[in-house]
Amino acid sequence: MATLWWAATPLTIAGVPITGLTLPHAAQLAHRLGARMPTSVEWEWMASGAVRRFPWGNDTPGRDHANLRGLGPGHPTPVRTHPAGRTPDGLWDVGGNVWEWTTAPWRRDRVALLRGGSYHSLAQYAECAHANDVPPGIASPGIGLRPVRDTGPTPPTRGDAS
Repeated sequence: MATLWWAATPLTIAGVPITGLTLPHAAQLAHRLGARMPTSVEWEWMASGAVRRFPWGNDTPGRDHANLRGLGPGHPTPVRTHPAGRTPDGLWDVGGNVWEWTTAPWRRDRVALLRGGSYHSLAQYAECAHANDVPPGIASPGIGLRPVRDTGPTPPTRGDAS
């Protein structure tokens, strides 16, 4: 398994997340940037650190955490607007603002998975474990992308065969 580098924010233009891309178009853009779309499992690990309910921790979202339904203006906002919502690793807007495309290579039905929730989502959609099934051809002002890069092999852990 590779060590991953994550974009600190969803991809943006003038500080606001890029949206309106289908999964194939988002994957092409990530590829042009020398990156790729994360798998749903990778995204959940990044967001939760295997211990958090929300990307920032276990606190219920408030206005300082995320742009979600009832907590924001009803449209995508500039990234880095919600400082309390950063992950412990310093990633912004992982929960709320815009859904993030992920791939699900184990699925044979070609359904893609969105993660993180958007400005129009209820708080439970920003939970790290939540995934939303959608067709990969859908495009929306509430769906963005956070590319990932493979940076090298993961160091062995106790019990790994050498």
